[in-house]
Amino acid sequence: MLKIFSRKQDNKKDERELLTVESPEPVDCLCDFTFNFHWQHKGEKLDPTWKIPHNDLTFGDLVEHLKTGGDIRINGDAGHRLASSMGVDLKYFGGSGNDIPVGDIYVEGDADTRMGISMARGNIYVKGVVKEPMGNLVEVKSDVKGYRKYRSITDIMHQGLQGDKLVSCDLVGSKLVIDDGTVKDTVGARLDREVEIIFHGKVDLSTGILMRKGIVRVNGPAGKNSGALLNGGTLIINGNTDDFTAIDMIKGKIIVNGDAGKFLAANKKMGVIFAKKGRPIPPADEKPVSTGDRNFLLGYGLNPQGFRKFE
Repeated sequence: MLKIFSRKQDNKKDERELLTVESPEPVDCLCDFTFNFHWQHKGEKLDPTWKIPHNDLTFGDLVEHLKTGGDIRINGDAGHRLASSMGVDLKYFGGSGNDIPVGDIYVEGDADTRMGISMARGNIYVKGVVKEPMGNLVEVKSDVKGYRKYRSITDIMHQGLQGDKLVSCDLVGSKLVIDDGTVKDTVGARLDREVEIIFHGKVDLSTGILMRKGIVRVNGPAGKNSGALLNGGTLIINGNTDDFTAIDMIKGKIIVNGDAGKFLAANKKMGVIFAKKGRPIPPADEKPVSTGDRNFLLGYGLNPQGFRKFE
């Protein structure tokens, strides 16, 4: 169903095409720009051509509509992985690999876990409850009555607040401090600016995934795949990480002020990892910690004693 949706924003009337999805029961991977990692399952789990249950629309229709600046309304609850990698023009589907502007999503009910995982651009408005862990999102003051509004952390660091006001977070210059009490996945996904994100609390999957520049610092423990596909910048975890830290790491630096877990640096290309403990996958191995390494750790306010180096 296609309608014209009018909303008032910054004292202007903003008319955009609104595509409505009927959701009598939650459907996973709506507005998922990866189509549930299509390159892994080759369409066996989800394909852009598949019809959305209870609708004449396909999963691909939603993504293409958002790419043209249109909005999506979900009449009901949304399932897991809503808006995964939203705002990324993925190379796998013939895109540039860069962030792109997109429309917004409105959920009339609840949103299940991992909403906005690896999300790079756009807004999600939710009337109901967002289950944790959520994705690469923070809440901002809503400009639409009756909804809570969420924006991509990476979007804020790349594009600025653009008039939005943060909820339970602070942006001072180039430093974003997140202390909202939520558990999140993929914090700082695809970050490509010399900025810093400081997260107080526990994070779950893939912190700093595909990051190119900047610093992501987590003051708490982290889940699996921390620093996955890291392609520059520095990831600091002041706590333990779960298994597969630095998996497929391309370059950059990872500091784990604790135990980096099993299968450390699996399929790692370049870059360096510092951790108090970790079980690496060959050919990554423990190397001597140099005076330069100790000074590097001191530069981040960390006591270098007890750190081991893996390359």
